Amino acid sequence: MPGVPHRKDHKMTHGKTPIIDAQVHAYEADTPDRPWAAVLTGPPSANGAEMVAAMDAVGVDGAILVSAYTMYRYDPSFALQVHDEYPDRFGLVTPFDAADPGVGEKIDDWAGKDGTVGIRLLLAHGISDDAGDEGISRLLEGARRHALPVNVYCTQRHEQVGDLAARFPDVSLVVDHMGLVQPFHPPAPEDGWAELPKLLALSKHKNVSVKISGAGTLAHEPFPFPDIREPVHQILDAFGLERCMWGTDWTRAVELLSYEEGFEAFRQGDWLSESERAALMGGNAERIYGWSPAGP
Repeated sequence: MPGVPHRKDHKMTHGKTPIIDAQVHAYEADTPDRPWAAVLTGPPSANGAEMVAAMDAVGVDGAILVSAYTMYRYDPSFALQVHDEYPDRFGLVTPFDAADPGVGEKIDDWAGKDGTVGIRLLLAHGISDDAGDEGISRLLEGARRHALPVNVYCTQRHEQVGDLAARFPDVSLVVDHMGLVQPFHPPAPEDGWAELPKLLALSKHKNVSVKISGAGTLAHEPFPFPDIREPVHQILDAFGLERCMWGTDWTRAVELLSYEEGFEAFRQGDWLSESERAALMGGNAERIYGWSPAGP
């Protein structure tokens, strides 16, 4: 690929819209001191220094760091450690157990921690099914108290997100990964965009925004993945540019594309204008999460 200069030092240009990756994960190698609950596709380690190095290599200023549920379940301690090491590079999101009767108090505690920008609700794979409507409502009430956006991992459950959006119109819901099933290993599925109409239907709810994260993993054409552009434009047209955010879903996507490819796929070509790129790749995340690597 044409060379992208490696940035040895992170320096925000004053007045410039920051480039923010709306979805990354970080974790350390599996050790007895902090054992993994399960294995997620990705490198054996993606700690703070390694994540920052990947961002610096392509010019990403900051990222929304989502605590890795697969490895750490509802324990955000490693994400907090990464933020302590790189406070100007990461805004933090962690999942909460909607079935936990004390979820509201735990969200209260989370809201007071440095770096917090949101929480995550896991609806896919039956993770929150035992929480019922009451538990999910407690979680959303906690988010509302602190005006925290709720990132919703909702693969194949767009309709449920629509119901929640209607019941909690003053809570910001952010659909992770477009709510689409995305592969962990090649090849990309033949019908990866089949449920796109269900995502587009959510656009009628003004409190719903969407992370166009991991899109490159659905591509059938090689980098720069031109076949993702038409469905991405459908999302932008339905939601409006202002409710859409770019993200890589690094490190889960590692077997299908590099971090640089996930970045450059949205930077190359004329399918997005410079102003659209600035909003999609940073400005919208800065506004939706109320956070910027540039600081106050």
